[in-house]
Amino acid sequence: MENIPYKTYLAENEVPEAWYNLRADMRNKPAPLLMPSTGKPCAAKDLEPVFCAELVRQELDVTTAFFEIPGPIRDFYRMFRPSPLVRAYFLEKALGTPAKIYYKFEGNNTSGSHKLNSAIAQAYYAKQQDLRGVTTETGAGQWGTALSMACAFFGLDCRVFMVKCSYEQKPFRREVMRTYGANVTPSPSLTTQIGQKINCEHPGTTGSLGCAISEAVEAAVSTPGYRYVLGSVLNQVLLHQSIIGLEAHAAFKKLGVKPDIIIGCAGGGSNLGGLIAPFMGEKLRGENDYRIVAVEPASCPSFTRGRYAYDYCDTGRICPLAKMYTLGSDFIPSASHAGGLRYHGMSSTLSELYDQQLMEAVSVRQTGVFEAAQYFARTEGILPAPESSHAIRAAIDEAIKCRAAGEAKTILFGLTGTGYFDMTAYQAFNDHLMRDYVPSDAELEASLAKLPTIG
Repeated sequence: MENIPYKTYLAENEVPEAWYNLRADMRNKPAPLLMPSTGKPCAAKDLEPVFCAELVRQELDVTTAFFEIPGPIRDFYRMFRPSPLVRAYFLEKALGTPAKIYYKFEGNNTSGSHKLNSAIAQAYYAKQQDLRGVTTETGAGQWGTALSMACAFFGLDCRVFMVKCSYEQKPFRREVMRTYGANVTPSPSLTTQIGQKINCEHPGTTGSLGCAISEAVEAAVSTPGYRYVLGSVLNQVLLHQSIIGLEAHAAFKKLGVKPDIIIGCAGGGSNLGGLIAPFMGEKLRGENDYRIVAVEPASCPSFTRGRYAYDYCDTGRICPLAKMYTLGSDFIPSASHAGGLRYHGMSSTLSELYDQQLMEAVSVRQTGVFEAAQYFARTEGILPAPESSHAIRAAIDEAIKCRAAGEAKTILFGLTGTGYFDMTAYQAFNDHLMRDYVPSDAELEASLAKLPTIG
């Protein structure tokens, strides 16, 4: 093996001091959010009843390249950042590939994922605004866990609407949230008007992130002293998650290595957007070129089979409209085990980059994903989250292509978190009970036919 450290850490004083706003370097900016009542672009006054004021400012700013990270947030980051950039030597050897494979590991904190990077920032701004608490949704549970930790740190109440299928599949994730003081409700519930409506229209539904978002927003706007916070999709979240890519970029620079292919799982876009941010920035400025690949589940293929159009961000249609690759806000995906990737749309920033063909997208089936997860666990010793395993699947596939072509490319993928609370999914795979579900063209078209008409 080459004389390169297994784990490349930046020093503590090398944790980035500012987040990077990728939109500042985009010539064609993401389309603005629209108010559903008027069809006009959202202004700060439209969003501040729902979101914290500072987060609204970050959401709407498309020109400021860097936002300074406040001291209390950087202090909190020092508990688990910088996160390691790891050379996957054993995976390379097992595959017999000349490719060099690296992964940026974001699971080295109690929440078990990258979500804590934004959760602590959003909780900080809520505290600065003297709010009593926040509401949110969670799919697989990583975001809800991270936010419950962040709220406990700042003494905020935390109310989480957890997608029903994940609530039932991942009881231990739910209990971690409760341990940190969060109130966790399966969604769609009977505690909100929107939840009652969705249950009436879709009896027995397993829920979706779109459903849970609607309930969390309703709970926030109807409760004095509360605001809604989101763990993916929004520009403010991609901004906070840019710390992943900034650290990875700095570590590669110290190694004197440049990745050729950068791979991330894609559900709403937080991990992918954060990982690729500085690399895509270089690509946009003409300084370097990279092949960037988004990997999504075949059961919820927003990029690969969706439509680039304005759509509601939530099933209840109370949130602003975003232009994104979408399957339609009415689309409720199958109860796959990658709960964090079961969102009907994709970040408007990533959608614009994809539409400009600055990045690629592939969809993969969950049995193939868990085959890759098992292979990675047996070679690299980490049990990956189902969401992260989508990126692992694609990284292995690319490494096999390198083997066939005799090409020593450098591959970077995002290992967004660990799968130790996802044992129900691993059990289904190990017992050969896991099934692949791919929506038909007719199913997708039925949902896409309901997209709003924007004049």
